[in-house]
Amino acid sequence: MRQKDQSEHPALACTGIPGLDNVLCGGLTTDRLYLVEGVPGSGKTTLALQFLIEGARLGESVLYVTLSETEGELRSVAASHGWDLKGINIHELAPPEEGLLSDEQYTMFHPSEVELTETTQVILADVERLNPTRVVFDSLSEMRLLAGTPLRYRRQILALKRYFAGKKCTVIMLDDLTAIDRDLQVQSIAHGVILLEQLNPEYGSERRRLRVVKYRGMAFRGGFHDYKIRYGGILVYPRLVAAEHRREQTGRKLASDIAQLDRLLGGGIEQGSSTLIAGPPGTGKSSLAARLVAAAASRGEKSALFIFDESVHMLLSRSASLGSDLRPAIADGLVTVRPIDPAELSPGEFSDIIRRSVEEGGASIVVIDSLNGYLNAMPDERFLTIQLHEMLSYLGQVGVATIIIGAHHGLIGTQMSAPVDATYLADAVILLRYFEARGEVHQAISIVKKRGSEHERTIREFRLEKGGIRIGEPLREFRGVLTGVPTYEGKTDSLIKDETK
Repeated sequence: MRQKDQSEHPALACTGIPGLDNVLCGGLTTDRLYLVEGVPGSGKTTLALQFLIEGARLGESVLYVTLSETEGELRSVAASHGWDLKGINIHELAPPEEGLLSDEQYTMFHPSEVELTETTQVILADVERLNPTRVVFDSLSEMRLLAGTPLRYRRQILALKRYFAGKKCTVIMLDDLTAIDRDLQVQSIAHGVILLEQLNPEYGSERRRLRVVKYRGMAFRGGFHDYKIRYGGILVYPRLVAAEHRREQTGRKLASDIAQLDRLLGGGIEQGSSTLIAGPPGTGKSSLAARLVAAAASRGEKSALFIFDESVHMLLSRSASLGSDLRPAIADGLVTVRPIDPAELSPGEFSDIIRRSVEEGGASIVVIDSLNGYLNAMPDERFLTIQLHEMLSYLGQVGVATIIIGAHHGLIGTQMSAPVDATYLADAVILLRYFEARGEVHQAISIVKKRGSEHERTIREFRLEKGGIRIGEPLREFRGVLTGVPTYEGKTDSLIKDETK
C-alpha cells in the first residue's frame, strides 16, 4: 500500500462494492472524474450501476448517461442481479432509428461537428435539471467517435471535467478499450483510473482481476486484486498483505494426543507456525492432519480444513475409521470442512475464504490439503511461492497453526519429487516415507525440520490401523529407510508387531 501524509482527509464516496472500498482505502474522492477501463464482459456496467445504487441508497441524486446501451438493456442487467433502479435517472442518448434514413444525413457539416455539440448540450441540460452528485458516462468510445479528432476529444473531456468539478459531482467514465490504439488521453486527465481484466484459462471458468492504475494524492492497495461477478453484483477480493496483520504470539504448543508423535515434534506444533506434511500418496498425510484437528477439537479449539483432492464424505469416513471422528466436532461448530474446486476458484478468492475462516470463524488451525491442489488453482505456477509465502506469513502473524499437505510424485526410492519446493517456507516439515522390510511395505515418519524448538531426530515406523494411528520405536536397526530400500544391521528389529497375526 502506498503511504501518504495528509493533514486533511478528503470526503470519500463509497462505491457500494464489497472489497473495492478496501482497495481504495475508503472509496473515491468526491467531486472528481474517474476512468474505469475494461474489455467487453469485464463488468464495467455492473460496477457503474453499483456505484449509482449506493448513491441512491444514501439519498443522493444520481444520473446514468448511456450512449451505447438502451435503457431496457440496463434494466435487464439490473434485474439479473435482483436490483431495483428506483432513484436512478437514466438518460439514453443512443441514436434514434430515424438517423438511419437518408433524409437525416448531414450534407454541409461533418456529423461530429453537429452530433457532439447536441449530445453535450443534452447532457448538461439534464445535469442542470437534476443536480446529481454521481454521474456515469457509458461509454467513451462513442464520445471519441463523435469528437472526430484526438484534439477535440481531449478538449471535450477537459471541459466536462471542469464543469462537473464546479457542480460538486463525482463522475465515472467507462471505456471498453475497443480503440485500435491505446488511448492514454483520458488517463492523464482523470483523477483515478481502475483497470478491469478478464482472463480465460485453458480450463475452467474465466477469471477477473482489477488494478488501480492511478489515484492522485491518495493511498491505495497496489497490484492486482481478483474479483467475481455473481448474483448481487461485483465482489472484490483485496490482495492479502501479511504486514497489516501483526499480533502478539504466545508460542503455545498444540499437541496431537499421540505420545510418540508429540515426542517427535518436541511437544506438538506451535501456535502461529506452518507445518508441511510431505510424502508419497497413501502414506497417511491427510490422516495425520485429521488427528491434529481432532485433538484441537477435544480442547475446544476451532479448525478449518480446505480439501482439493478428495470428497468430504471420504475424508470423514477414513478419519473416523482411524479414531479421529470429526463429525461430532463439525456438528458442534468446532471444525469446518470446505471442498475446493481449483477450476472455479481464483487465488484471491481462496485467500479471502481463509482470512474469513480465521477472522470471522475463529479458526486456530488451518489445513490445506493439498499443496498440489493449490498449485492447480493458480493461473501461473511462478506466482505460487509468493502467494503461499504471503498467506503463511499472514496466518502466522495472527497466531494460526497452518498444516499443508504436499504429495510427492512417485511411491518409493530416490526418484520422488515435489511439484514445488515449499520446505523452506514451512517452519516444520514432517516427512512420511514407504520402505520395504520383511517382505512387506511399511511407512516411516521423521521430523526433518522444525524452527523455534527442539525435536526428536529419529526415524520411527508410522502405521495406520483400525481405531487409530500407531508410531513405533526408533528404527535404529535399519540404515537407508528414507531411500525406501533399507539395510538391516541389527539382531532384533524394532518394527511394530502386527497384532492381527
